[in-house]
Amino acid sequence: MSETERILILDYGAQYAQLIARRVRELHVYCEIHPYNIPLEKIRTFDPKGIILSGGPSSVYAADAPISDKRVFDLGVPVLGICYGLQLMAFQLGGEVDKAARREFGRAKLIIDSKNGIFSGVEESSDVWMSHGDSLSKLPKGFEPIAHSDNAPICAIGNEAKGLYGVQFHPEVVHTKEGKKILSNFLFAVCKCAGDWNPGSFIDRAVAEVRTKVGSGKVLCALSGGVDSSVAAVLLHKAIGDQLICIHIDNGVMRRGESMQVVKTFRDKFHIALDFVDGSKTFLERLRGVTDPEEKRKIIGKTFIDIFEREAKKVEGASFLAQGTLYPDVIESTSFKGPSAIIKTHHNVGGLPEKMHLKLIEPFRELFKDEVREVGRTLGLPESLLGRHPFPGPGLAIRVLGDVTPQRLEILRSADDIFIEELHRNNLYNAVWQAFAVLLPVQSVGVMGDERTYENTVALRAVTSVDGMTADWAHLPYDVLAMISNRIINEVRGVNRVVYDVSSKPPATIEWE
Repeated sequence: MSETERILILDYGAQYAQLIARRVRELHVYCEIHPYNIPLEKIRTFDPKGIILSGGPSSVYAADAPISDKRVFDLGVPVLGICYGLQLMAFQLGGEVDKAARREFGRAKLIIDSKNGIFSGVEESSDVWMSHGDSLSKLPKGFEPIAHSDNAPICAIGNEAKGLYGVQFHPEVVHTKEGKKILSNFLFAVCKCAGDWNPGSFIDRAVAEVRTKVGSGKVLCALSGGVDSSVAAVLLHKAIGDQLICIHIDNGVMRRGESMQVVKTFRDKFHIALDFVDGSKTFLERLRGVTDPEEKRKIIGKTFIDIFEREAKKVEGASFLAQGTLYPDVIESTSFKGPSAIIKTHHNVGGLPEKMHLKLIEPFRELFKDEVREVGRTLGLPESLLGRHPFPGPGLAIRVLGDVTPQRLEILRSADDIFIEELHRNNLYNAVWQAFAVLLPVQSVGVMGDERTYENTVALRAVTSVDGMTADWAHLPYDVLAMISNRIINEVRGVNRVVYDVSSKPPATIEWE
């Protein structure tokens, strides 16, 4: 990434590290998250306009505490320490941290003592979000206290001459009322960033990089029809034209008409070479009688690889595979997670690059999901595709609880169609993060006309969320739920009962399997 300006975020195991990066990106400044122990020479090569030290669960006095090279404070670039980052800055520069301080979690009232630097234009008293055990008890030389709270006499510190600041609270979370203003002050007033990072500049650079990397080679792209693979396909086509060959596999567990819509959109609108493979019979044969959700996932994953590999061998000269890897996947694989954590390596189409000796093209490995959507808008993809709710890789196979059969899939598709159609009709689709129907392995007694029925139960699930990590059930209007239930029972043969899921995540998950 050859940005003219960028911010480096050092990760000390913070639950909010990604959120810091998202907030910085929202202010149109490019940033990257790296582990706390990145070598100093790599930091110099990265050439940051500023450095942010994340929070973290450790105490600076712990034997296994994540301690970064203290020379980061001598690089001549501004530094902002957040929570643990503040404590580490103070500790390494000669201050003291109180291990016996009263722990503080949740909302607190911040009182500004100095309205310079990061607090320029910030209200003198505002709500902030605390999450810490230790507190700063003695200032490092050259620093002054610039804010306090009832529980923390030193809640923020600053060395204005050197551009070094630290805050005990979390400015990146929405609960901190003026958090965005504080981060903006650090980026623009302190670091002197221009704030000119945008999807347009990303597209130009990504196109040039793809052309250089691919040369005259051919690139395969597994096009599911989801946001990531769709935007990647259009970007790659802009870069290399007919050197891109997309493969779309109908796995038999997609929503109604989905495969045909993918083919129509990319062949007719974008004129992209697309190999359509109807693998539904193979997938459903292998899924027959399987009820365990993890086994369903494994079967679908392996079958996809088998079919994709077979089709890819038909493409002469293919040497690259495009994947829709996103920045959170990269962070998951590289950031500091503590000594006992298992680090997940991300592979969208597990094992294919190694198995087929293909080189990877991952144009979005530096972007968040919302940024990929912005790239898609700039490239002209329809909002109906970009704004779609997330859809799981195993598709409807994990929304048909129990045995996956053509008949049960058809019942679910019909019910799901009605649910989504009514959400659109009532202007509620974009108000929820994800919505779908689930076919339960439960039959119950009902009455239709004068006859007793013993038929299927459909559960409706709709949630509000920012990123899917946590979610609350969507409080849909009763009259809309009544209409949806009435339509499903009347129009979908084989269903006589509809229920609504009012579970939040956690403790429940968004999907049922």
